[in-house]
Amino acid sequence: MATRLITMIVIATASMWTLTGCDNSTETPNQASETAATASDSSTPAADQIDWSLVDSGTKPADPTNYKYPFAIDSQNVRDYAEYFDVDLATAQHNLTISMASNEALSKALDQLSETYVSHELTDGNEMTLVIHTTPDVAASRYDYVLSDDFAKGLVLPIVIKPDGKKGDAKAHSEIVE
Repeated sequence: MATRLITMIVIATASMWTLTGCDNSTETPNQASETAATASDSSTPAADQIDWSLVDSGTKPADPTNYKYPFAIDSQNVRDYAEYFDVDLATAQHNLTISMASNEALSKALDQLSETYVSHELTDGNEMTLVIHTTPDVAASRYDYVLSDDFAKGLVLPIVIKPDGKKGDAKAHSEIVE
């Protein structure tokens, strides 16, 4: 069950890449309005910094302890997630909801990253984080994105930009051997 859910999330993410990856209209971020703290390697100056004000949803963060999640805490999906990732039920409920809505944040970040994007991953555990791997010419940074879609409105997804050029561990369709 968890494998099917993860597969569906990966397919949905790949679909969003296809839909949003071709839009080059927002490639020139306004670097004067940088609002997030950025840290970069001083040995290699970063040419591009993501403008988090363009990513910001404008939604106020919700209190996760009183949030009305779309998944019941005792549902099979939440229990499967908790067992598979070895987390408690409340964390599983929270992470499952955020992972289903993470494409919203990813697509906004990809609007600025375009050709510098390499791969991304969602970290599972006590704090889910969207890690976006880029080419080395992008400044490393971190931002707490507040989801605005009704499905997860107000929940916070931390985004980390890592300019390490790391490709994901997933194999391409042609690499899969049966």
